[in-house]
Amino acid sequence: MGLPNKLKNLNLFNDAESLVGEIAECTLPTLGRNFENWRGGGMNAPVAIDQGMSEDSIDFEWKVGGLNLTSIRQYGITSVSGVLLRFAGAYQQDDTGAVTPVEVVLRGRHEEINMGTQKPGDDTEQTIKTKWTYYKLTVDGKKEIEIDILAMKEFVNGVDRLEAQRKACGL
Repeated sequence: MGLPNKLKNLNLFNDAESLVGEIAECTLPTLGRNFENWRGGGMNAPVAIDQGMSEDSIDFEWKVGGLNLTSIRQYGITSVSGVLLRFAGAYQQDDTGAVTPVEVVLRGRHEEINMGTQKPGDDTEQTIKTKWTYYKLTVDGKKEIEIDILAMKEFVNGVDRLEAQRKACGL
């Protein structure tokens, strides 16, 4: 029997600027697929046809305490991959004490910067919603997933699942 790896600490880097002491929380992207049901003649039930990634998959939400000018200055950036974010998490297994580093690198741009309620003497927080075009998940030094929407690449466990489609399209 073993205990699960649990997040014990985290940091977020915005264009290489560490947000240690400022980052409150992150909601990492949900990796989802867009399926469309198809039932043809001779089929007793529909099958789910994979139509690529779901729209919700490209969302990354994060919160910082106080006022974060870096994200504010990135508002309205014109490139779909103009902002570089890097999540670094320390996941620890309490039965062994082993710590597993988890890193998520994203490139995208901010859809929304919510300054929250401003009241003297109360805690303030900014919530930033970022839409990404590039995503890479690395666990304990091993690249698990890498998705580059603009380059039409989708690596999962070392296999590029879009390679044949790129070749068929002449890319």
